[in-house]
Amino acid sequence: MDQTIVDRLRTIVGRDNLLTTPEELSCYSYDGTGRSFLPDAVALPASTDEVSAILELANRHGFPVVPRGAGSGMTGGSLPIAGGVVLVTTRMNRILEIDPANMIAVVEPGVITGELQTALKKHRLMYPPDPASLKFCSMGGNAAECAGGPSAVKYGVTRDYVIGLGVVLPTGEILQTGVRTEKGVVGYDLTRLFIGSEGTLGIFTRMILRLLPLPEKKETWLLTFPTLAEATATVSKILAAGITPCTLEYMDETVINLVRDQVPLDLAPATRALLLVEIDGTAAGVRDQQSRLTDYLNQHNIAHHYGANEKQHDAIWQARRSISQASFTLKPDKISEDIVVPRSKIPDLVAFTETLGRDMELTILTFGHAGDGNIHVNIMIDRSDQEEAARGEAARRKLFERVVELGGTLSGEHGIGITKQPFLALEVDPVALATMKRIKRLFDPRNILNPGKIFPDAAPSPDIPVDRSPPVE
Repeated sequence: MDQTIVDRLRTIVGRDNLLTTPEELSCYSYDGTGRSFLPDAVALPASTDEVSAILELANRHGFPVVPRGAGSGMTGGSLPIAGGVVLVTTRMNRILEIDPANMIAVVEPGVITGELQTALKKHRLMYPPDPASLKFCSMGGNAAECAGGPSAVKYGVTRDYVIGLGVVLPTGEILQTGVRTEKGVVGYDLTRLFIGSEGTLGIFTRMILRLLPLPEKKETWLLTFPTLAEATATVSKILAAGITPCTLEYMDETVINLVRDQVPLDLAPATRALLLVEIDGTAAGVRDQQSRLTDYLNQHNIAHHYGANEKQHDAIWQARRSISQASFTLKPDKISEDIVVPRSKIPDLVAFTETLGRDMELTILTFGHAGDGNIHVNIMIDRSDQEEAARGEAARRKLFERVVELGGTLSGEHGIGITKQPFLALEVDPVALATMKRIKRLFDPRNILNPGKIFPDAAPSPDIPVDRSPPVE
């Protein structure tokens, strides 16, 4: 990068907030995929005006800018694959406003999701999206990937709660979208266009959030099953019985064995699958839902444990959140996917993964957000074994092909980035793909903002290595 550009960047953000040494650049060269690409510089702006100035400079001189939040992405969305400047939003970390009367909040993109939720509790309010990485992921990154989490079955995902944005376009122009009200249909819905765009259309500098009242009560149940087929078939049946959990998660036998010691309840040796069910709401509403759930479980002879205290609840969730890290005791590497199928197709999908694992001679474990059909499929491999790594990649393609056949989607939370580029055409038809590319060119005619992401023909290489790091799902 030309020294005059470096000097100009340093003038914009301040000497201490432009990083250029190899050691500093290395810290911002990777994300949850474990892949690494060194940027030419790292800028840490503190305001919308500074972001605007950086992008105006980039658009004028044609160098790439890659937005980055906490760097916890799972598909390479924040990797500087073409060099340039990584624009990090960690200094833009203020909760600008909490308005209890209208139940909205205004935040900057660097706010940590869990810290926002903690601040809202003081006002008896909640921001429902709750990705498992909430203790360190940032609001801007959540919006860029349209993050979800376990509560999506009842409350939805990020796009359901971001009602307005401050966005800096690749040209440096500053755009305001959306409203501060429950309703608003003036013009195109640009807010939803930007949510989930993976940092390819603009950089968020402000987010207006819709909030909900904090539930009075929450109860946790653990259901155990002798077969995985019974567990996955029960998911749709619970919802059809008039029970509306805020969380409905499942774990297969391999996962249970990984975290069994952390589960604070005695599980029968014959347990082959678990469903984790949480119910929240008013005290009266929770009692009614508990009664419905108990009646259903007793009627169908489903073994269950009731997590009656906070310590048990926390231990169960700690076990759930430790799955990704624990899986590396099986193999040193994995291919981690977050596919989604219609709830009624979960048994078909899980049965397919079991067969796929046997046929390909691979360990494949599944767990995740069964309530909304979002299943985390982990294909465990040793990347140093080239033949096994090749089988893993072949299994991934077979998985994606089957997901699309079942009417599902390649990603529910992680996005496309670079790791899913080769498979995008399995789901997106040619006209839709061409339309998306035209939108990208309209907003970013010089292709300076996060180039090389999402679209297959923008991939730096058809050889996409297997993920190596322990991601949080």
